[in-house]
Amino acid sequence: MSEQNLTGATWFKSSYSKTQNECVEVALVPDGAGVRDTKDRDGGTLSFNRTTWSTFLSTLKA
Repeated sequence: MSEQNLTGATWFKSSYSKTQNECVEVALVPDGAGVRDTKDRDGGTLSFNRTTWSTFLSTLKA
């Protein structure tokens, strides 16, 4: 993981969980992505550089 500047980032969650509050939110930034818990937004954020995030998404799709 790497530290990303997520100030002012736009957070979103899956369209499959529109009415649910038990999921994660993602913010995409030029250097990578941040992930946080929807029900505890101030509880901490995981941040990933662009390469790690891209690898994660490719693995999910495979």
